[in-house]
Amino acid sequence: MALKNIPYDQKYYDPEIETMPRPELEKYQLKLLKDELRFSYEHCPYYKRTWDELGLSPDIESLKDLEKFPFIDKSTERATQGVGSFFGELCGCPEDDVVYMATSSGSTGVPTMSPFNQDDFDQFMAAESRLFWQAGMRPNDRYLHGMNFALYVGGPCVIGAQNLGALGIWVGAVPSDRLLWAMKHYQPTFMWSSPSYAWLLGQKAIEKGYDPKVDFASLKTIIISGEPGGSIQTTRKAIEDIWDASVYDFFGLSDIYGACAGMCEYKDGLHIIEDQILVETVDPATGEVLEPGQKGELVYTTLQKHARPMIRFATGDIGWVDNTPCKCGRTHARIHISGRKDQMFIVSAVNVFPSDIEYVVRADAGLSGEYRIRAYDENYTTKYEVSVERVFGSDEPFDKIAERVENALKTHTGVRPSRVLVYETDGLGVSAEHKASRFIDEREHKN
Repeated sequence: MALKNIPYDQKYYDPEIETMPRPELEKYQLKLLKDELRFSYEHCPYYKRTWDELGLSPDIESLKDLEKFPFIDKSTERATQGVGSFFGELCGCPEDDVVYMATSSGSTGVPTMSPFNQDDFDQFMAAESRLFWQAGMRPNDRYLHGMNFALYVGGPCVIGAQNLGALGIWVGAVPSDRLLWAMKHYQPTFMWSSPSYAWLLGQKAIEKGYDPKVDFASLKTIIISGEPGGSIQTTRKAIEDIWDASVYDFFGLSDIYGACAGMCEYKDGLHIIEDQILVETVDPATGEVLEPGQKGELVYTTLQKHARPMIRFATGDIGWVDNTPCKCGRTHARIHISGRKDQMFIVSAVNVFPSDIEYVVRADAGLSGEYRIRAYDENYTTKYEVSVERVFGSDEPFDKIAERVENALKTHTGVRPSRVLVYETDGLGVSAEHKASRFIDEREHKN
């Protein structure tokens, strides 16, 4: 539902909930969590069976009581999908009540379906409107949606922009020529894309003779999501330098809904919609709940979703939670994501994430910004190599570039790569119009 007649200079889309003091917010979360657990037990066969077997009651007294409940993950979704009904044993409503479904990409296995009833979908769109407003969008903006519409949970997010009054331009993940044409003709002020594509599109614009800062001067804000790059300062700056636009990172996952966390103007983490999602950080090995500020696996519990409640969903994302006051005045916690648990590799006792490599590559003005990582075993230890591209038009010797990048990686990560391979621009072929695949894992034994 659209929120009408909000003054353009109003800082918060929903001031009451966004600035609620944490004691009150946590009291509200407890009320919602009690209702969500009871609903899940009574309407989702998986939760009732599993909790009964463990002797767990859905009736709790505190937020800490959530720690008693088991985790679920992607394998749970796959095992229950289609069992007993089309959407399976995690679904909490009849199929007739489902009005929208998205699916995961299936990059780690069989795609999983994510159903929404009408109230779920309305809550989803309200969250999108709040995050858009937080990023500076107002009803007089033109918003070009450059994300995939094909079963992707980020597709409908354009409705959240429309609900706050902005003009929605439904372009989608189209070839760069088509997207540049739309940007030139429709002069959007906001655009949403993946970090990879925002960077690639800028390069394509330059190659076609455009000056992005001049020919697309209407563009003032770029929202990026779908990859960890949005929270890497050097990646954001590289995109901002091309377009002369401010870049905001959003985070979402198909298992919950599209964007459920996003940056404010201070860009110190992503405010998560805490009236919709309860976030925990746990030790990835033991499952022990960690204190705010400690790095571990992020675990989410939905608080108001009924088509498929997600109780303690272990995401596989490694990061930490900051619930200290933000300069923007919002009280909802900020999440910081370092990378994926299944993509972390250990070299000489040092934990390395692809985001660490991206930080170095995107900070080097002599590189195109594209890269590829290969992790492999050699002599019973893990090693890694990095491939990069020389910036378009450069004649700097490849060996000089390789030496510089090796040294920078050693300084930033603490471990030197086995080698750095340098290619001409576009030589790697990793550019993508949605999510780019840059990590090749050839290890026989994972961490």
